[in-house]
Amino acid sequence: MPVQKRTVAVNAHILKSPVGIVRILAAIFTCVTFSLVAHHRVYHGRTGDLCMFSWCFCFAVTIVILIVEVSGVQNRMPVSWKNFPITFAMFAVLMCLSASVIYPLYFLGDGNYGNQRTIKIVATVFSCLATLAYIIEVCFTRAHPGEVTGYMATVPGLLKVIESYIACVIFVFISDPVSYDRHDALKWCLSVYCICFIISILVVIMCVGECTSWLPCAFEKFLSGYALLAVLLYASALIVWPIFQFDSKHGGSPYRPGQCRHAGRYELCDSDKLVAVAVLTAFNLLIYIVDLVHSARLIFITVY
Repeated sequence: MPVQKRTVAVNAHILKSPVGIVRILAAIFTCVTFSLVAHHRVYHGRTGDLCMFSWCFCFAVTIVILIVEVSGVQNRMPVSWKNFPITFAMFAVLMCLSASVIYPLYFLGDGNYGNQRTIKIVATVFSCLATLAYIIEVCFTRAHPGEVTGYMATVPGLLKVIESYIACVIFVFISDPVSYDRHDALKWCLSVYCICFIISILVVIMCVGECTSWLPCAFEKFLSGYALLAVLLYASALIVWPIFQFDSKHGGSPYRPGQCRHAGRYELCDSDKLVAVAVLTAFNLLIYIVDLVHSARLIFITVY
């Protein structure tokens, strides 16, 4: 019997579409950024590694998405293509935005001038351009009223990405140095961050992996119930964390030392990180409240 050969249709027009052009620009901007930083070795330490990982990861996944869409093999991928690209784009916005803030904050003030400083400024500009490109991609590909699409393209889906990313930042701040082991109430705050982070990530994985049907209840009801639970949990953490970190009656310290600088480079003091956790907790609480409102009103979009 003759062997049938599978042919793969090449969709070159994808590259000429607005979304395709934005993705190409994002790939170019991230490539230029990490190439400049790596070639001139203007990064070091864990902070530099984090920025490099963000740019390299975003570049690599963007190239994969472009190759898959040009090749027209979306249906053969083991993920939901209605959910994966928009999910990655939202994560890329947050990762590139973080790198665009962190890199100049930590490396532009280290006392180097001349060519190295110019390279750092140019890398920061291209990182900001990459962030803008991913923001435009999210705007192009997010769900609009009356449109049938994946859950991750809706407002609640995008908020899940933001919620989980902010939780990751909180974990970084409370683990270096460890600031939650002094009292059981602070361990409760850690539990709140962990529980909400795990559930948000599971929701993202279930949507991207097309396994929302595994839940024993309707997906919409699960989302509304989780959003309500997260609001209550984060509200408790928002009250408990400042009390036990900044109130001297509960072992906290209301005083803030002077600005930390090491070798001319800005560093967050331990007290600054505690304040940052409190601010991020309040910010995530607001996001969960918005998530709860949108989850309750999510009627016109079909969830996959």
